[in-house]
Formats: sequence, C-alpha cells, structure tokens
Amino acid sequence: MSLGGDDGYGGDYEGHEPRRGRGAASEGHLTRTRLPEGDGDPYGPPRRAPGRAKPSRNVITVVGVVVLLLAAIAFVNRGDGKDGGSSSGDTGGGGGTEAHPTAPTGERPVDGKNATTGIASGFAKSEQGAQSAAANYAVALGSTEMYNRDQRHELIPQIFTTAAADRLQTRLDKAYSASSLGRIGLDANGKAADGMTYVSRTAPLGTKVGKFSGTSATVAVWCTGVFGTAGEGSKNPVTNDWFTLTLKLRWVNNDWKAESYSQKAGPAPVNSDRTASTADEIAKAVEQYGGFTYAR
Repeated sequence: MSLGGDDGYGGDYEGHEPRRGRGAASEGHLTRTRLPEGDGDPYGPPRRAPGRAKPSRNVITVVGVVVLLLAAIAFVNRGDGKDGGSSSGDTGGGGGTEAHPTAPTGERPVDGKNATTGIASGFAKSEQGAQSAAANYAVALGSTEMYNRDQRHELIPQIFTTAAADRLQTRLDKAYSASSLGRIGLDANGKAADGMTYVSRTAPLGTKVGKFSGTSATVAVWCTGVFGTAGEGSKNPVTNDWFTLTLKLRWVNNDWKAESYSQKAGPAPVNSDRTASTADEIAKAVEQYGGFTYAR
C-alpha cells in the first residue's frame, strides 16, 4: 500500500494513480500469477490471532496508515485537474537469507526488462498485453522502492508516459516527504530503524479490461499485499490489505505505459483465524523469499 493511492477520495491523477480502481468488463480473461515453488505455505497472508493485540492499538495503527495515505492522495491530486475526474472505482528459500527474483517459467511473455528496475517491457499490443502491463505496474507501485526517492525516480519513467511521469514525480516527492515517512517509522530515505524491516509487497490476483482500443486501455487489477514494519515493538505491524488498482494505459513507443491510476479498497474476503506469525518470522520471510519478476 504505497503512498499516493486513491481509496475513493481522490480523482484520476492526471494520468496517474497507484493502487485501486474499478474497470468495467471483458469478463472471461483469466489472470495467472506465477508463484515460486517451495515447501509449506509461505504465501498465506499474516493474520493476527484473537487476543494477540489490543483492539484499540490495531484501530490506532489502521487509522494512522489511512491518514498518511489520504495525505499522499491530497498531494498527488493537488493542482491541475486537466485530465481529472472522479476515481473509478527459485524462491530464495532454503538455507540462505539472500532474496532472489522469481524466474517466470514457460515461454518468455515479454521481450525484455529495464536493467536497473527489473520492470518488464515489450508487452504485446493486445488486451492480454495491456493486462500484463497493468499487473506488473501494480507490483512496482506497491513495492518498497516507492519509499526511496532515487529508486522512485527510476521506477516512475518505466511505468508512465513521459508527460505523466514528469508531473507525477514532483507530487510523489511531496507525498513521500520525510515527515510523512516518519509517521510510519521510516527515515527520509524510506528505511526502517535498526532491527526493523519495512515490508511493502503487492500481489495481483486478477485483471479485467474496462475499455480497449488499438492504442489505449483501462485495466483494473485486483490485488492483495502485506504492508508494515516487522520487528519487536513495531508501532506499525505488518498487516494484509485487499484493493483494486485501475490503470489507464496508452500504447507509446511500441509498449504500454500508464497515463493515470486510481485505487479503491476491496474486494476483501473474510479473514481466517490463522495465528499471526511473529515479527521475526515475517522479517526472515521478506529476506528469504524474493519478489516476482513478472506478473500474469
């Protein structure tokens, strides 16, 4: 749940909005996310067991994160409303601790990826290609790299059109200000305190095309993710979230790039009563299980 999303309070960023939104149609396009193989069930979202934490503390934590997100939305949406409108709705497991990217299996779906950011490129000029681009961009927009200014400035041009990226960089710099990051326990560079591990990972569960033409597409990506700080005494413990991110894409220079994005909460299932993992287990999982290099 990176900053700058729209939980139904902001409008379409002039071509940008990370996280949730709702597309309208093209039923029947199934989405597959390639998962790493491994023993056990490392992918179950962390759940807090009843009684593990006081309700009042959970409420305070959730409210604090929501307030920060809304502040980020306000920064990103501030200013021009030219294009605006209302928002629509290989694992690294084993014995080592170094995380390794998860390699896709089967036929290579895209032509390449950016050497620095690892974001896939060369998506097909088709509905499936647009869905693949949207799913991959959702993962990047929900990553920890978004909390670091230098890394964010490398990511955004890989995701958005040149015009949209230029406008968005300044807004996101304000949204991810030192004071905003400080409220969730991070320093000005997006790093957690010693002994703490900040977690921000997004996993797309499905995509749906709302509109499609030869050169433009609107794609909704249903996502889940884990977000928060793992470590003893964390005031922002790692929790799971469910949201829908809608991206408006345009075919530019033989690839799909985002012009805007918006985000809304849900659809969210009922939580199970699975016992929550310890902060140490979550931190080790982040270190040992690498993120995906390709979605859909």
